[in-house]
Amino acid sequence: MLKLVLRKLPMVRQFLDANKNLKLLLNECVTSKRIQQEKAVEQLKANSRYDDSRCLVRHEVQFFSQNGEDGIIAEIFRRIGITDQIFLEIGLGNGLESNTALLLQQGWSGWWVEASEHGCREAKEIFAGPLSSGRLHVIQDFVKAETVEALLQKHKVPQEFDLLSLDIDLNTYHAWAALSNFRPRVAVIEYNGLVPPSMDYKVPYAPNDQWDGSGQLGAGLKSCELLGNRLGYRLVGCELTGVNAFFVREDLVDDHFLAPFTAERHFEPLRLHLLRNPPYFRKFNWDSTSSK
Repeated sequence: MLKLVLRKLPMVRQFLDANKNLKLLLNECVTSKRIQQEKAVEQLKANSRYDDSRCLVRHEVQFFSQNGEDGIIAEIFRRIGITDQIFLEIGLGNGLESNTALLLQQGWSGWWVEASEHGCREAKEIFAGPLSSGRLHVIQDFVKAETVEALLQKHKVPQEFDLLSLDIDLNTYHAWAALSNFRPRVAVIEYNGLVPPSMDYKVPYAPNDQWDGSGQLGAGLKSCELLGNRLGYRLVGCELTGVNAFFVREDLVDDHFLAPFTAERHFEPLRLHLLRNPPYFRKFNWDSTSSK
């Protein structure tokens, strides 16, 4: 009753109207920004550099991924096939903006590793269905190169599975190097799109530090390419925002992907103006799976 009375007061009504108008204006700004981003993406895709049908950029689609990773991951597995439908994603917040949430909805299973207590708590709430059924395991841990292998073994992550997604900012390169005994068929690895593609550069390993928001994070694409080669992987593409690179195990590459598998060929610079949050579905039915 008191709320109804207050709403009728002239000053309160003016405030509520102004707040409503502000929200409408902000929504219009967000919509306008998204339209401009989509136009920019389509203009980039029209470049002749991406004309080859094997080019992965042509297949970018965003559902739960930060950028166009969902579409590229789907295209990679269309080409090489799916086996166990098992994923491992390290570094994902609460899971709603991740490279494997869509796969989870499609019936995949796997492990999420996240350092944030808050992120893990939210993930366990949002994805209670897959967690209770045993399809999803959420591990809270600060990943370090010297302990990550033992951590995964402790939680019974298999050595060979379909997809690895690794994004822990500062020490991503060093964590991937420490996973040499694990053999995922596909790896999505964060790289530093500020580093020129011909430069072998990685940030010195700092096991107890976190990214400070500067350009000092991870490694350039050339360093990731060379590390991938040592681990038995080939660089097959990057997404347009210049954040994630895609690697396929060398025994699966064949002629499915665009050669040469080098940083110089597949590099995309960091394009901050293209970073776009995906739509979030906190109330999504995470128990359902697609028909096979």
